[in-house]
Amino acid sequence: MRILAQQSVRTFDLSGRRALVTGGARGIGRAIATALADAGADVAITSRKGDDAEPLAREIRAKGRRSLALLLEVRNQPSIRVCFERLRKEWGTIDVLVNNAGTNVPTDLAALDEDAWDTVVDTDLKGVAFVTQAAVPLLADGGRIVNVASIYGVLGRIERIAYSAAKGGVVTLTKSLALELAPRGITVNAVGPSLVETDLTRERMRTLPGFREQEVGRTPLGRLGTPEDVAAAVVFFASPAAGFITGQLLLVDGGTSAH
Repeated sequence: MRILAQQSVRTFDLSGRRALVTGGARGIGRAIATALADAGADVAITSRKGDDAEPLAREIRAKGRRSLALLLEVRNQPSIRVCFERLRKEWGTIDVLVNNAGTNVPTDLAALDEDAWDTVVDTDLKGVAFVTQAAVPLLADGGRIVNVASIYGVLGRIERIAYSAAKGGVVTLTKSLALELAPRGITVNAVGPSLVETDLTRERMRTLPGFREQEVGRTPLGRLGTPEDVAAAVVFFASPAAGFITGQLLLVDGGTSAH
């Protein structure tokens, strides 16, 4: 039993791996970056401001890992080029890319405008495509790409017009990238959370009475997701344990999609 336990630990060991997490300064991204570091990886973290990722980078370095805080606006291709040029100079290659950066502007069809559509789709879908394009030349053969999609990429939801469209695109983009990168042994998978309790979602729950209770009530496991729930799924896909899995979406939704 002890031998089996040791083998299991090594299966999820990321020691010596270098990971990049976009949008990693807070919320789900912060939990992902922390979990990857706890599994042994060095972790670079991007944010739109850059310096707000530095406190987490210091925490990761305190664990004995290397860490970088990088400025990146995923909607802007010059910003992507600058970010990855710095990463190339600092680390040369990476082993894991986590496309986590995302946003949402809740609107129904009647209220939808072009600015809201462009903000969400450019961040949540275009950003994933072009960040991945920039990362692939730095990604080691046998590397891992994990995209943060959403349960609303496969299920409809009111006031999620642009968000559902973008996240649905991430799901099918994941499959196409998996096919294209398979000859290099690079796997591409996605995780699809339902509502996750973060500072941003807590604010929405505070301003909408009954919203929390509604979300908990429609979740079979009877609670909201946590950033750590999502991070655990990302670590799995980044690890040797998922070496023969690619082009897949893992819903981290407490059973909501089973309805």
